[in-house]
Amino acid sequence: MSKSLLIISRQAPWAGPSAREALDIALAGGAFDLPLGMLFLDDGVFQLLADQQPDALQQKDLTANLKALPLFGVENLYVSTRSLAERGLNQQTLALPAEQLDDAALTLLLDRYDQVITL
Repeated sequence: MSKSLLIISRQAPWAGPSAREALDIALAGGAFDLPLGMLFLDDGVFQLLADQQPDALQQKDLTANLKALPLFGVENLYVSTRSLAERGLNQQTLALPAEQLDDAALTLLLDRYDQVITL
């Protein structure tokens, strides 16, 4: 049986390559039926925002990749409630549904996965 993998994405979508790399890992893992989930923490929650305008930074929009996650079997998306609140965001501002977790639930989530990658 495959080991489960949790990918923690902590970077804003245009702060460097980390956000795109996290999505690439998730899509690749999903394509191989690896049991995995994605957790968006800190500035990583900005990746989930709807109506991003990356053209101003001459970047590609990550929204299409995010929306492809369920098609690749990546359905376990999590977001830190504290990270959202600290940035003035809420569930209604997100492009994809993600399960909101408080700090105690985040600790339990980390224990459920065999491997954790933080980007």
